[in-house]
Amino acid sequence: MTTDLGRKAEARPLLDRSDERLSHAAGIRGTLSAFFDRVRSGDLGSLPVVVGLAIIWTVFQALNPVFLSPANLVNLLFDCSTVGVIALGIVCILMVGEIDLSVGSVSGFASALVGVLWVNQGWPVALAILAALLVGAAAGLIYAAFYNRFGMPSFVSTLAGLLAVLGLQLYILGSSGSINLPYGSTVVNFGQTMVMPDPVSYAFAVLAGIVAFITGYRTAARRKAAGLSSRSTGGLLFRAASVTVVLLGIVYYLNQARGVPWMFGLFVGLVVAMNYALRRTKWGRSMAAVGGNREAARRAGINVRLIYTSAFVLCSTLAAAGGVLGAARLATASQQAGTGDVNLNAIAAAVIGGTSLFGGRGSAYSALLGIIVIQSIASGLTLLDLSSSLRYMITGAVLAIAVIVDSLARRSRLSHGRA
Repeated sequence: MTTDLGRKAEARPLLDRSDERLSHAAGIRGTLSAFFDRVRSGDLGSLPVVVGLAIIWTVFQALNPVFLSPANLVNLLFDCSTVGVIALGIVCILMVGEIDLSVGSVSGFASALVGVLWVNQGWPVALAILAALLVGAAAGLIYAAFYNRFGMPSFVSTLAGLLAVLGLQLYILGSSGSINLPYGSTVVNFGQTMVMPDPVSYAFAVLAGIVAFITGYRTAARRKAAGLSSRSTGGLLFRAASVTVVLLGIVYYLNQARGVPWMFGLFVGLVVAMNYALRRTKWGRSMAAVGGNREAARRAGINVRLIYTSAFVLCSTLAAAGGVLGAARLATASQQAGTGDVNLNAIAAAVIGGTSLFGGRGSAYSALLGIIVIQSIASGLTLLDLSSSLRYMITGAVLAIAVIVDSLARRSRLSHGRA
């Protein structure tokens, strides 16, 4: 009898480890099952963007092997950061079902203001940048006042702002038309050459996986305490490990060239912060509620005017920040800054990334994914020495497909909800 008990005691750790493996496998299966259920219900998330990006990269790599080289990808990340920050502001305004057509002009004026105050007037660069950001916030407050007090459609007010701010940009630059920023300055180096040391970039990759697990675990614990379904620990570990491995692989590959740009790191940091604000705070939930149904949000006690104001101010402030980064990237503030396709690319990036034009649904990561798609197209066509007209046509086609997918997914969610 004692021998039997001893054998059972020895076998228990083996059984426990077997149970752990089964639980881990069940967690992975549960994660995959939940993913396919969301897709069937019309909640596609970032899936269409990831698939589209994979197709774009495959085609351009087949046509030119330099496309996916570490050096080209590093340059691509530098270029993504400027318009990407502007697109992040567009995500905010689209979340409430509105639009801002002046982000390009605001970004150009911000870059011009930094050049005038820093180079011509001798201000400290930090104060010049702060002034540019405050001017961007003031523009957002004006749009919000027009919308909340006078009911002026955002399309009209921001279109008027586009023209007015563009005029201000031309006025402060004067007859010279451009101002060169000092080469060798920290601002210019930040926009052109500064990259993370290898250990720092690896540490950020590992930190992202740890944060993904901790946030997922806390969410699962809260849902379990409320009696709701939640992800298993095995599924959370699988997701966190996958994120860590993928990011470490990307960082290792980029470090074969110059490394991960600090400017792109700033952009990603803003995306993560905005994603947390939109998903984890009362303000973020209010943004989604106002964009989904303004009247229902008002009756639920949400200060609708304040939410609209915050969306307009954030959009214009981030547009100004993007303009400052653009000036750092080009080492100049000119009349051409913020013109051309900056406006359209910022809006297209948010929509292509998955933010709905109908309001109430979106993610900060839309700006990140969308701008990578747009810059990938631009970089690939440049390497092939093809006309920029093709870039406009391809980007327009991708934008149209993104809107069609969003519309079909919305119909699918509505029909699934009725069922």
